[in-house]
Amino acid sequence: MQIGILALQGDFIEHQHILERLGVRTRQVRLPAHLEGLDGLIIPGGESTTIGKLAADFGLMEPLRTFALTHAVWGTCAGAIFLSKDARRPQPLLGLMDIQVQRNAFGRQVESFEIDLDVPALRQVEEEVRPFRAVFIRAPLIERVGPGVEILATLPDGRIVAARQGHWLATAFHPELTDDTRFHRFFLKIAEEVATLDLDVPLSR
Repeated sequence: MQIGILALQGDFIEHQHILERLGVRTRQVRLPAHLEGLDGLIIPGGESTTIGKLAADFGLMEPLRTFALTHAVWGTCAGAIFLSKDARRPQPLLGLMDIQVQRNAFGRQVESFEIDLDVPALRQVEEEVRPFRAVFIRAPLIERVGPGVEILATLPDGRIVAARQGHWLATAFHPELTDDTRFHRFFLKIAEEVATLDLDVPLSR
């Protein structure tokens, strides 16, 4: 397995460190050629508008969309916004995941918080039942999900903070800022499943 991390802006190095701890080869992605040979891609947190503008400037928008049709892609925080179809404002988006996202739904950085989440899907990578400590920093909120999108985690009030659509994953929080590797292992499981299909046609459109 070799996983790419979009390294245009944001906390890509934190994802890289966790993957390397798990023994996974990584590659920082800044140009279309960097996508070749990868088994999956993580789009990190940061500033979604900046990530989108830089992706457009470096000619990455269409290569990323094409890659995502046959590979696992995970967006965290700003990455989830960039992956979405609707951010409720004009900005460059990949427009892949059928989710509507509200930017900065919880306020400014000083209003960042941590909370324990129940994420049943993580039992696929670890049998122990325990909450996932989620870190929210200027986080978005998944306001709506379309058909075929699975809700993975919600806040106690029911607001959606993690979702999956086939081989695409979105989390409003930052799993890379904790020592808990379960979300990364969950994504690797998805990437492995997709890789074994040896696809010649897109999984999603």
